Amino acid sequence: MAQALQTVNLDDKYEKKQGRVFITGTQALVRLCLLQRQIDLANGHNTGGFISGYRGSPIGAFDQQLWTIKDRLKEQHITFNPGVNEDLAATSIWGTQQVGLLDPATAKYDGVFGVWYGKGPGVDRTGDAFRHANLAGTSPLGGVLAIAGDDHTCKSSTTAHQSEYGFMDSMIPVLNPSSVGDFITLGAFGFALSRYSGCWVTLKCVAETIETTSSVSLDPEDYNFVTPDNHELPPGGLNIRWPDHPTPQEERLILHKHPAVHAFARANKIDKTLFADEKKQGKLGIVTTGKSYLDLRQAFDSLGLSERDVAELGIRVYHVALTYPMEPVGLKEFASSVDELLVVEEKRPLMEGQIKDMLYSLSGNQRPSITGKKDEQGIDQFPTHGDMSPTMIADVMVKRLSGFAAVPKLDDRVQALKSREKHASSTVAAMNRIPYFCSGCPHSTGTKLPEGSRALAGIGCHFLAQYMDRGSATYTQMGGEGSPWIGQAPFTTEEHVFANLGDGTYFHSGSMAVRAAIAAKVNMTYKILYNDAVAMTGGQQPDGEVTVHSIVAQVLAEGASSVAVVSDDVDKYASMPSLPHGVTLDHRDDYMEIQKRLRDTKGVTVVVYDQTCATEKRRRRKRGLMIDPPKRLFINPEVCEGCGDCGVQSNCVSITPVETALGRKRAIDQSSCNKDYSCNNGFCPSFVTVQGGDLRRSEPSALKEVPWEVLPEPELPSVEDSPFGIYITGIGGTGVVTVGALLGMAAHLENKGVGILDMAGLAQKGGAVITHVRIGKQPEDIHVARIATSDASLILGCDMVTAAAPDAISKMNVGQTFAILNSQKTYTGDFTRNTEFHFPDKLMVEMVESEVGQEATRVVDASRIATTLMGNSIATNSFMLGYAYQLGRIPVSSEALMKAMEMNGVAVHMNQQAFLWGRRTADNPEAVEKLLLNQNKKPKAKLPEGLDEIIEHRATILVSYQNQACADRYRSVVARVQAAEQNLSPTSTAFTKTVAESFFKLMAYKDEY
Repeated sequence: MAQALQTVNLDDKYEKKQGRVFITGTQALVRLCLLQRQIDLANGHNTGGFISGYRGSPIGAFDQQLWTIKDRLKEQHITFNPGVNEDLAATSIWGTQQVGLLDPATAKYDGVFGVWYGKGPGVDRTGDAFRHANLAGTSPLGGVLAIAGDDHTCKSSTTAHQSEYGFMDSMIPVLNPSSVGDFITLGAFGFALSRYSGCWVTLKCVAETIETTSSVSLDPEDYNFVTPDNHELPPGGLNIRWPDHPTPQEERLILHKHPAVHAFARANKIDKTLFADEKKQGKLGIVTTGKSYLDLRQAFDSLGLSERDVAELGIRVYHVALTYPMEPVGLKEFASSVDELLVVEEKRPLMEGQIKDMLYSLSGNQRPSITGKKDEQGIDQFPTHGDMSPTMIADVMVKRLSGFAAVPKLDDRVQALKSREKHASSTVAAMNRIPYFCSGCPHSTGTKLPEGSRALAGIGCHFLAQYMDRGSATYTQMGGEGSPWIGQAPFTTEEHVFANLGDGTYFHSGSMAVRAAIAAKVNMTYKILYNDAVAMTGGQQPDGEVTVHSIVAQVLAEGASSVAVVSDDVDKYASMPSLPHGVTLDHRDDYMEIQKRLRDTKGVTVVVYDQTCATEKRRRRKRGLMIDPPKRLFINPEVCEGCGDCGVQSNCVSITPVETALGRKRAIDQSSCNKDYSCNNGFCPSFVTVQGGDLRRSEPSALKEVPWEVLPEPELPSVEDSPFGIYITGIGGTGVVTVGALLGMAAHLENKGVGILDMAGLAQKGGAVITHVRIGKQPEDIHVARIATSDASLILGCDMVTAAAPDAISKMNVGQTFAILNSQKTYTGDFTRNTEFHFPDKLMVEMVESEVGQEATRVVDASRIATTLMGNSIATNSFMLGYAYQLGRIPVSSEALMKAMEMNGVAVHMNQQAFLWGRRTADNPEAVEKLLLNQNKKPKAKLPEGLDEIIEHRATILVSYQNQACADRYRSVVARVQAAEQNLSPTSTAFTKTVAESFFKLMAYKDEY
């Protein structure tokens, strides 16, 4: 029986003071900023807040969340000012700690707390600012928290990152959260620590935590931090002062600030001992932190070990929050309670080295043996690169335990897990879904090159051109675009290269690279791709006023030898100020000729390619902020010859194959088409242009035609004994993440435990999306969100390609896993370049069936049914959710799911109806197909009887499209054929009429829309 739904408000995540809230990691960081102001007010302090930094995965959405609550921030006296780049943002935050420093009477507030944010590369470039600011210190009622986003496995970066060492170099303390709740409690602790010690404090964020959504318990008591009563501070304290010479700054940091960090951490007991049986000495002590703690908990779960089992085995866990500088007293106490220490941490041995230093001076009988990255013999145990899996941890842990006692059952389980992972890793994917330019992306045209040229890649969406046979290769750090040519040019016979540079990167730091190239007097052309959005991280506006006019004026002032502007809409420039003298303006149709001209011009030349991001266009059109052209292109399959030129012209993933009795043809996916129209550049006769109107929306017949007045409610899966794991696969941009969010909110409404982990990477560019959902009886049952090896209860394959990938295979388990696959053949970008590329759907279904069993596999044509019924393929994911629900594979009620859709507030009716039709399809697929058959009946077009009428009809249409030259040419060609008709065979004459009839069919096809 479904549980009664609790009252939930979407603003709970920011307003609720106590109890449980449903919140994402990113939202938790935003709540932290609001919380700090509330804590200060409760303590009688009138403080302000200042947030600045630069976005990037995994914290790419932080600024978006801040913008959505800008009014709330203003009410709380918090200023959000995105930095032009990371180091300038850090410097501005340094300034917040100086408010009132020279004249306290000028300060409006008692202090200003600061928040810096940036991903790993931003940490690298900000080292100088960090060092200066940390030496200078923080104000007593200010404090600074540096939120550092680390991409450990390089899923959305150009390098893998572990930023702690960068902060260590500046001697900035590091806190490593393990959960969404930790972001709030450890973040608040970080501000208090920063104020007490005078140090900046880091909050490390990885995808495993920040991209998790969970039900978090809030308790105001968690923020009542105590001040050490036995730690003496030096005269003058530890906070910022002026004047202050660098030498005493260094002395104060090393001799006093770090000891103060230790004292504050020790007083507030933020490092915790878990699973300890106080009645006996522990055997194996595991020291871990952050994501590694989650992996350890998952290892326990995979081995079937409860918390009591762990304690009985003699395992104790020391969960470290402050990973640098580690607090020594608590660590030594823990070490004395076990016979052996095992350090479990990702990447390089940050904690292990500190632990060995702290315990080295202890006598032999007091010092336990310590292993981590290597064992006693120097053999590798854990990797220092890539990822570290729960199975790796389970394997090492069981081996260490075997030194104390026989653990055959655990060893068998480890071998089973390793065997499963080995099988999955050896599985060859039938097809890989790699990121690609979105439908209508300006970079599909902007990254094209003249024959014989090559381009240097840059940071941004256009980076993907390297995978598209476009002569683009090698890359740099952000802001270094084109600079490698300065070093190459004197030593090569090449005379010229192009360099791709995005408008956001140009404003961030790329303008310096252009200046350097001009100063070096090299021959090259910068292609500044102005798409009016920072598309790769979610569609934000560039942080500042960046316009085509400002860019061309700046590069001219720097000394560019020739500057050109190319646009898909040159007419808009008529209402703008004139471009600087000497700057040419041309339509993108002439782009190749412009590039050739600039290539032959000495010095550094610049072409600004102006076309708004296609995805951003789509957003703005939906919001009424941009005109939605009343024009659509269709391909008549009776005329199409399947040559693939439309894909070559457009490089567009909305061009899809259509298999017919006469061979493979082409179609345009109207749901994903962003109306770029470049697919029609080849002037193919199969293209139909439809002016005005909109896509036909299907309206299903009344329910009286099918027996669905009352759908039977399925029996829901039990979560009494263990959490239910759902592994959802999809494609970026199709709304698949919403499915996980709906499931999570539904579980939260029923007061169940839930953890959601969205693994997107570059999914916003059409790449793979994976969402892990774990639902338990109560919140305390959910330790980790990620689905472990062999632990998926349901594979919800909204995208079949990702559902049959090795990572998904590793989650499957015969007898436990049920798989539902969407049979839709959504092609990857490979199809734009390979006309014979075929979708291996049968192979993928067979791969899944071999892992879970044929009886536990269902294949449904979800995209076709949902699109036909709802008029938009975006309804597919809700349809899949309804289908799975009716089969009894979703552990929350339909009432909770419908309420979650209502609370989501986006296309509520469509999603609820799609969910309902998914249920109906699972209940009675034959009746649904019968209904679809009736919906798809179309009137047949009538043909004129005479060839002359056909010709004139076609010519009239062409004239109406303002293509008089085309109409005249068509009449001329047909006239020549007619004139020679007496010399043609009957077959040729019949062919001429067939062509003319096909032209008319093409126009009749238009009339149906």
